Amino acid sequence: MTDISPDKSREFATLVVERLRQAGYQTYWAGGCVRDEILGITPQDYDVATSAVPDQIEDVFSDRKTLAIGASFGVITVLGPRAAGQIEVATFRQDATYSDGRHPDRVSFTTAEEDASRRDFTINGMFFDPLENEVIDFVDGQADLERKLIRAIGDPQLRFAEDKLRILRAVRFAATFGFQIEPGTRAAIDQHAKELKVVSAERITAEMQRMLTHPGRSTAVRLLQETGLLAIIFPESEATQEDFRDRFQVALAGLEHLDTQDFASALALLWSQLVPAADRNLTESVMRRMKLSNEAIKSMTWMLDHESQVVEADTLAWPDLQRILIDPRIEHLLALATARQQARQLPVTGIETCRQKQLLAPEKLNPPPLLSGNDLQEMGLPAGPLFREILEKVRNAQLMEQLQDKQQALEWVQSRWPG
Repeated sequence: MTDISPDKSREFATLVVERLRQAGYQTYWAGGCVRDEILGITPQDYDVATSAVPDQIEDVFSDRKTLAIGASFGVITVLGPRAAGQIEVATFRQDATYSDGRHPDRVSFTTAEEDASRRDFTINGMFFDPLENEVIDFVDGQADLERKLIRAIGDPQLRFAEDKLRILRAVRFAATFGFQIEPGTRAAIDQHAKELKVVSAERITAEMQRMLTHPGRSTAVRLLQETGLLAIIFPESEATQEDFRDRFQVALAGLEHLDTQDFASALALLWSQLVPAADRNLTESVMRRMKLSNEAIKSMTWMLDHESQVVEADTLAWPDLQRILIDPRIEHLLALATARQQARQLPVTGIETCRQKQLLAPEKLNPPPLLSGNDLQEMGLPAGPLFREILEKVRNAQLMEQLQDKQQALEWVQSRWPG
């Protein structure tokens, strides 16, 4: 897959505006890319808003491939050069009611000013003219960027009633940019927090992933707790127990110390602090409810199963520790264990031992196995569960340097399990 070039993406986003403008349509960049432009952040992607309706957009870009998947909402995707990616071009619109608390029942096309008024937060409601290098701001978004405020556009009660996911987005934006949430917007979040339940698990988890993989994740989790959203996302949380405050402080401190952007690591740390008594079955059940991938769930449970072992690595038999150290997820595990120990102000000597062992030469850290199942079959041993037991014991003896080569291993097996 070709990597997207920020410069090429910007050039194409400017070209899209230019083409629509030349065709006689009012057209601007819109939303988050404008906010990032003002903040001096390179936008990850660009959205374009225009007075052209979908059929007109397709006509303007008839020489390019377009996708009309979102045409019923006034959105046409225009595909750019490989390094530039694609641009969503949306007609200025007004939304009707939101019966499902997430999507408008229908849309009607309108002006740029009315389009801005239906967006979520002022910092996301501005337009930008890349041809004239001019910000078009109907919602005082620039002022709120200067004030470092997350403020709903118009009536916050209405904005959150329309789309419940905006409740989580407010928290994410506040944590991401280090902004405060405007009091009226914050009050509406508190009032509508319980309505987050109508949002799909996939969308909630996507927002959680953005929060927990960002450096501001500790702030995000603190805000989730203060607004009551954390208990809605994790109703299993043992918040009524006397030690919850201490456990939660460890979660916040651990997330600050966590030296990885891996979602599974951050979620494992948070979850296990919220529900310290959770067993593997409960953990897997909750993560499936959140629609995590099987890979993420396996990674989480593996880390939680082995965290105590790397913390106590000095007391672990080398074959047991070696198997952990050669796992592809070891760096995330060590980051998780380190963060939690630091948050608890406890020693990290076991983890340092792991780091030292990782420096071993490959033939010491992970030598090729001396025997395989085929070797056991050739010895006349019956295939079955015994194979695993034998191979594991041979591997242990090899790692303990009790067996040096294949011939020694064969003789060792023959002396214990004669065919």
